[in-house]
Amino acid sequence: MSWKQILLALAGFGVVIGALIVAGAVPSDALQTVIQKALTTPAGWRDILRETTPLLLLGCSVFLALKAGLFNIGADGQFVVGAMASVAVALQNFGPLTIPLAIVVGTLAGGLWALPVGLIKAYRGGHEVITTIMLNNIAFFLSVFLVKGVLKDPESQSPTTAYIAEAAKLPNLVQNGPFRLNIALLFAIAVALALWWYLKRTVGGYELNATGANSKAAKFAGIQIEKVIVRSMTTSGAIAGLAGALQVLAYENRFYSGFSPGYGFDALGVALLAGGSPLALLGSGLLFGIIGKSTTVLSLTGVPKGLSFILLGILVIVFASFRYRKEPSHD
Repeated sequence: MSWKQILLALAGFGVVIGALIVAGAVPSDALQTVIQKALTTPAGWRDILRETTPLLLLGCSVFLALKAGLFNIGADGQFVVGAMASVAVALQNFGPLTIPLAIVVGTLAGGLWALPVGLIKAYRGGHEVITTIMLNNIAFFLSVFLVKGVLKDPESQSPTTAYIAEAAKLPNLVQNGPFRLNIALLFAIAVALALWWYLKRTVGGYELNATGANSKAAKFAGIQIEKVIVRSMTTSGAIAGLAGALQVLAYENRFYSGFSPGYGFDALGVALLAGGSPLALLGSGLLFGIIGKSTTVLSLTGVPKGLSFILLGILVIVFASFRYRKEPSHD
């Protein structure tokens, strides 16, 4: 650890303290509020784990794309499309098949939404950042159009669907007073573990890593990088779509205008904070969930919730300075 990195960490801490003071809060009181209302209460951990679930899944989505050398800015749009497709199925009555069908359809919707991005990147050289941003906008306006039209609950004045039936909701594994742990979190953890296994133990994972590290060398080695790019982007979108489906079935139980608070963009930080390890996504997803809940608690005391963007930005910058520091030369 160099003195420059220590100064950067201290400077980041100072910026957070300064932001709290500018917002009219006493830093020590703010910390006490977070501890008392978020970190030491069953309701606080219920909300933290609820925030962690979509952030972990979307972090996996972005991480997979990054390992293939792709920058999936469209995870938020894929999340929205997956949620919208899932709720359309969940509102129907398919008996015991409702939940698995809703999950599958939401996952497929996210993958199909990302498929054009992979095809354009692989076969036309179009930059994925541009295409995913465009598809994010299309997803947003399409969701507004549908939730104000065919998907709208006729009994509601707001642009929202009806609530799904009780039988279509994912169950809680633990329900003890205000604390609840939904099975959706286990889905998210399983995806992170599966991603680790895929990247470390399979031929497809090796090809994906090789393509992301050096696509020209990978092609020279006989890897069909076009197929790897399409497969990686589509799978990334499918994971984001799964996140949207689980958000509907486990937590929101409906779809409405403005469904995503920006989870897909926060997921960029989750993926970057994990560095090169898929297993580190478990920790970074939880950390982002804690920050999200903490800023929500602070907002109730008058501190702007936008403070979370400052916290997350500083966290990523400081971590990057440690994770990607240059080793001193010994020449």
